[in-house]
Amino acid sequence: MAKRWMMGAAAVALTVATAVAAQAADLPTKKAPVEPVYVPPPFTWTGFYVGVNAGAIWKQGNNSNNTLFAPNFPALYAYWPNGGGGNGNTGFLGGGQAGYNFQYGAAVFGIETDFDGSSLSKSTSVIGPSFLSPVNGVNDFFTANGKISLDWLGTTRLRVGFVATPDNRLMFYGTGGVAYGGGTAHLNVYDAANGIYFSSGNHNSTRTGWTLGAGVEYALTNNIILGAEYLYYNLGSKTVTTAPLNYLAGVNNVYNGVYASSKVNFDGSAVRARISYKF
Repeated sequence: MAKRWMMGAAAVALTVATAVAAQAADLPTKKAPVEPVYVPPPFTWTGFYVGVNAGAIWKQGNNSNNTLFAPNFPALYAYWPNGGGGNGNTGFLGGGQAGYNFQYGAAVFGIETDFDGSSLSKSTSVIGPSFLSPVNGVNDFFTANGKISLDWLGTTRLRVGFVATPDNRLMFYGTGGVAYGGGTAHLNVYDAANGIYFSSGNHNSTRTGWTLGAGVEYALTNNIILGAEYLYYNLGSKTVTTAPLNYLAGVNNVYNGVYASSKVNFDGSAVRARISYKF
């Protein structure tokens, strides 16, 4: 009988322990819930942007095909200074840009327009061979002086790039499109022995051509983009011509009708650092 009593007591104890454990499981826990981890979306190049740029520009224009026309004194053809004007010096370039990019996968497509002021100019003098002046019989020579400058340069270009890092923030791109610029060209010739001077005056013009280049950009933040870019531009050529001499009398009249021309090529390269704000 004692055995039965002990078995009954054990069953009651097991029942009570089970009930207490179940009740304890329903009590609130003091452990804080796990907060979700925020994963920011990957950077995208899609969107509008505006910015500023500054850099260097060089090899702006050279002149060639220097020609002298002397209908009354054909021998002067041999004494014309035929050396070219050489390449331009390096100047400063600075301005702004605006554009829009669209990213598809790792590819980025965009369009951009920019406008920069330029300090680039080149002055040159070429001295021709000496000759016997038909006016006073002394040794004479011509000096041709030229100046070309590029005052501003603008482009409208397509851009095709690709992202080079998993976070999409580094992009390399190629670019090409239309270039346009404005500048001046001037030519004058001086006869040293006779003091005769003839000039083209200053020719101001706006020219249109093409440009190709490449660049790299890095998104420092979701809004601030740093970059560097190289562009080659070609704005064609222009022939600058002096006014013909037509006022000389006496022995100097052999110079009447004489004029000179020179072909100026407007092309060059530019390297720019840039910073843009992406909206």
